[in-house]
Amino acid sequence: MAETLVRSKRAGGNGVPHDARAAVASHQESNAADELYGIGELCAEFGVTARAVRFYEDKGLLAPRRVNNARVYTRRDRTRLALILRSKALGSPLSEIKTFLELYGAHGEGRVQQARWVLSRTDKAIAALEAKRAHIDATLAELRVINDTVRRTIQQGKA
Repeated sequence: MAETLVRSKRAGGNGVPHDARAAVASHQESNAADELYGIGELCAEFGVTARAVRFYEDKGLLAPRRVNNARVYTRRDRTRLALILRSKALGSPLSEIKTFLELYGAHGEGRVQQARWVLSRTDKAIAALEAKRAHIDATLAELRVINDTVRRTIQQGKA
């Protein structure tokens, strides 16, 4: 449902930077913990609707402050939204994204556990994709043999 809420898209086709290294660096470069954002700012920056942001709130992935009934997001919320969108683009379900975010802890005390969890998940994803690639390569080779055989048969029929 949430992936259908993406309105406009930036580089990478998913509302987040395509370059994974640049995405990580952008989250680490600022130490301004007091930066605040409105929902409109986040929506514009990440190319998502307010409904999508509220959906992630309802799922417990974001927890904005309330100031006079307005949602106010911190740098932490902004970073979490970027991670959510990046993880969704890589195919992670919300349940895994929530687990990943919760491992971090309130003050980053779970960074090592979070890193181990990511390592385990990426190892599995890489292995699965490599297996799919091997299957695709084998299927392509078989289709090329069939294709060549059919072409020769057609050519012989014309002669």
